[in-house]
This record gives sequence, C-alpha cells and structure tokens, in this order.
Amino acid sequence: MSLSSELKYDANGLVPAVIQDAENGDVLMVGYMNPEAVERTVETGKVTYWSRSRQKFWVKGETSGHLQHVVEIRTDCDKDCLVIRVTQDGVACHDGYRSCFYRAWEPAGLQVIAERGVDPEVIYGKGASG
Repeated sequence: MSLSSELKYDANGLVPAVIQDAENGDVLMVGYMNPEAVERTVETGKVTYWSRSRQKFWVKGETSGHLQHVVEIRTDCDKDCLVIRVTQDGVACHDGYRSCFYRAWEPAGLQVIAERGVDPEVIYGKGASG
C-alpha cells in the first residue's frame, strides 16, 4: 500500500504539508500535495509540491538549490495533513529567510524576528518568486 492511498484529500485533491526542520523542530514552510506529489516525495526523498497558483509540480530547491531532503513523513490522526521532517539546504523561504515564519505578532503589528539569510534577487532574479 502506498502513502498517497492512505491519505484523505480535500475537495481539490490536496493535503497540506507542514515542513519541519528535523534537527531543531522549527516549522520551515507549509505547502500542498496531491497524490502524485506525495509519491514523488516518497520516491525521490526530495519534497515535491503541487503549486495551486501555477497548477504544476515543483520540487523545493529546483531553482534555488535550496533542496529539502526527507528525513521522516508523519500524518495526523485524521490522515488529512502531513508533517514532513527535512534537512534543509540553504533557506526554505523565497523571501530569503530560513523559515517562511519569520514574522511574529506584537501589539505594534507584525514584526520581522529573523535575519534574512540570502538576497532573493540573487537566487531568483528581479521580480521572480520562489
């Protein structure tokens, strides 16, 4: 039996995937997977997502070189969400931060609480996104 056949997908055929640093537990990002993206991730050991905006598969790091190598895949009790523990090459966020969760809510509003690791224009070029 395959992992993809064990999961419960939403009405769009997707399951959310929370990506976590296997070493320190930090949440790096959240993406979405359809059954084929799940299977590609299992087969290659590199996290593959389904892009809802572009309607195509993408491997994290295929453009930037900042790959996510799978250490472990977990599912929640309802089997409708994944936690994928990874070793992260470089940064996970297309804004150049280690984690996409680099802002925290404070009474004055959202504040950046992390240092940018890389300039996104250097990786993706002007006007490009990750």
